[in-house]
Amino acid sequence: MKISRDLVATINKTGAADQEASFGFLSGQLDKSGRDAGEVVRKLSEFQVAIPSWALGAGGTRFGRFSMPGEPRSLEEKIDDVGLLHALTGSAGAISLHIPWDVPEDYRAIRERASEAGLVFDAMNSNTFQDPKGAPESYKYGSLSNSAHASREQAIAHNIEVIRIGEKLGSKSLTVWLADGANFPGQANFQQALDRAADSLSQIYAALPGDWKLFIEYKPYEPNFYSTVIQDWGTSFMLANHCGPKAYTLVDLGHHLPNTNIEQIVATLMYKGKLGGFHFNDSKYGDDDLTVGSIKPYALFLIFNELVYGMRNNPGNPYPAWMIDASHNTKDPLEDLIQSLEAIREAYAKALLVDQEALGNAQQEHDVVRCQEILQDAYRTDVRPLLRQARLQSGAALDPLAAYRQLDVRRHLTDQRGSETVATGL
Repeated sequence: MKISRDLVATINKTGAADQEASFGFLSGQLDKSGRDAGEVVRKLSEFQVAIPSWALGAGGTRFGRFSMPGEPRSLEEKIDDVGLLHALTGSAGAISLHIPWDVPEDYRAIRERASEAGLVFDAMNSNTFQDPKGAPESYKYGSLSNSAHASREQAIAHNIEVIRIGEKLGSKSLTVWLADGANFPGQANFQQALDRAADSLSQIYAALPGDWKLFIEYKPYEPNFYSTVIQDWGTSFMLANHCGPKAYTLVDLGHHLPNTNIEQIVATLMYKGKLGGFHFNDSKYGDDDLTVGSIKPYALFLIFNELVYGMRNNPGNPYPAWMIDASHNTKDPLEDLIQSLEAIREAYAKALLVDQEALGNAQQEHDVVRCQEILQDAYRTDVRPLLRQARLQSGAALDPLAAYRQLDVRRHLTDQRGSETVATGL
């Protein structure tokens, strides 16, 4: 199934008059306070978030999985699904692949299919948290940090293979997340495990093409519940520095203990020029993989406030790689991704409206109340007319979720693929 711009334009006619009125009103209000609605719309139009290939099927838990009818059966169909999202939202212009779940059979055909959908290939993701079929070594007790040399060598070779696959697709980065750790005290030597991980990452780093980046992810627990080798941003930062200037920390919103000040982590990493990527999701308890903005929307806004400040004031930090990293059992995955994209862009738009000069002055004067009011003034602004205007200018749908349902996309996908399909990798 493909959604043409002409079809989207036809759907948009219904809400065009209301959008013109609401955008005109908000533009006038922002203009009075010295804020440029047109500039915010331009930045929103340029803002693209990668969709991970594993998020296009219904996710699961340790206890089971409930499939969604019409799930993509191949990499080609996953690209098609991201193309549908991009046609509706105008902001899903990249796909991030997970290897070995999504190894192309025909690289030229895959690149052409992605290009036709307006997509590029974002960061490649390796997998050493599962044993590869037929592989001689196991990752049960770790991969890059395993005490067994052969297991480490196998994991290093896999990551280098992922880089080579990414080169053929036009990707420019590799994300490494380690499940390595321990479930019981005494099971592993912390220092030795970290030393082995550092050495393994250095070997992977040495295999990077000159224009590539290495993103090192961290997570405090799960699947190991006593310790993980790369448990926090400081360890990731240290390892990135150990590897070299092309290595960066990757922040995943779900990879923190409850009440962690993620915005401060973001600010610190950007200040040091080491924030490479960002994975969006939301959580109530841990790594819950919930829809972005569904639980802590104000926290998401505060994080974006630091991201916007960093992008303006930390030229030594590369432009971050944005990606959604969430997967669900109960929602249509495409509807969930549409909701997540909307929440991300909404938080970004609100952060762009923060009067940073006024905030800086209030901070200098220690006017704590004024600081809070400046932030909350931006947060309380209904920026949805700006988001709709950005989509309108991009040829996307004014209301992507309503358009998705009006077009009955899931039924069409189910008719084409069947009701018992299972997305590759799940």
